Amino acid sequence: MDDLRQKYLGAIAGAADEAALEELRVQAVGKKGEISLKMRELGKMSPEERQIMGPRLNALKDEINSALSAQKAALGDAALNERLRAEWLDVTLPGRPRPRGTIHPVSQVTEEVTAIFADMGFAVAEGPQIESDWFNFDALNIPPEHPARQEHDTFFMSRAEGDDRPPHVLRTHTSPVQIRAMQDQGAPIRVIAPGRVYRCDYDQTHTPMFHQVEGLAIDRDISMANLKWVLEEFCRAFFEVDNVELRFRASHFPFTEPSAEVDIRCSWDGGALKLGEGDDWMEILGSGMVHPKVLKAGGIDPDQWQGFAFGMGIDRLAMLKYGIPDLRAFFDSDLRWLRHYGFSALDMPTLHGGLSR
Repeated sequence: MDDLRQKYLGAIAGAADEAALEELRVQAVGKKGEISLKMRELGKMSPEERQIMGPRLNALKDEINSALSAQKAALGDAALNERLRAEWLDVTLPGRPRPRGTIHPVSQVTEEVTAIFADMGFAVAEGPQIESDWFNFDALNIPPEHPARQEHDTFFMSRAEGDDRPPHVLRTHTSPVQIRAMQDQGAPIRVIAPGRVYRCDYDQTHTPMFHQVEGLAIDRDISMANLKWVLEEFCRAFFEVDNVELRFRASHFPFTEPSAEVDIRCSWDGGALKLGEGDDWMEILGSGMVHPKVLKAGGIDPDQWQGFAFGMGIDRLAMLKYGIPDLRAFFDSDLRWLRHYGFSALDMPTLHGGLSR
């Protein structure tokens, strides 16, 4: 046993790498190693001999294993020291800047719109993006023959043959959220409903998925005058101009009566858009007084309550305010575009601190 101790402890101390160390481990304490074979011979010994040889063999095995572990750690330390000696690093060099993420213009504008309407007392309402045909069309007084209810304009969810459940669609506007809010909260109510909407369209100013924000205010004495004031205050705060002039043009929407499309005075001098001045007009949103049938669908008595509603595209607002020419670029995931038009994560829009910096 002394010969085995001297043999393996000396070989372990002289091992040059971990491969040689592993080979020595197998030779000494592996299943067929010399020390392991010696331990198998204990069964052939007398009880008195086993009492002497057993502890000595276990002590030798532990000593060999400890020497293996110590030499493995020493080899690892030596390899690390050699690597540190060979590698050279100038700690005085400037560090590389970490990539910085930015807030998408759609997210930024959504926060800006929310901040403005929150200051006017509007809460934020949310709803599912997959809506039933009733919430998306019927409750909003949209007749069955309306073009929006055709497959060339709306994404209908597929149904198994024989499924008699009401059809579902990817919502074409956030107006269904208004119905759900009226059913849940009743009147009076003031909410905005920002979110994604879907329509079958794709060009420079349209995408199959885009973002809208719609507003709803219901009380006993609300009129078009209130609607005009709210929209003027919004445009003044959002576009950050003092002079805002809006023009209401009579229109038709199934869910409002009377209905009006809203234009803002602007100019295009030198190809640059300037709001609040000039001789041109640009359409920015649709609005009107909530139709009595829509109030009834929301569980509100139209003989006691009335209100206004409006809707505008968040993506279009972002294009107008920040000079973004192509709507499709919003969804291209181009990092160069995002770095150019993106906003700092700390740039939280507030009315007192400024919407954008």
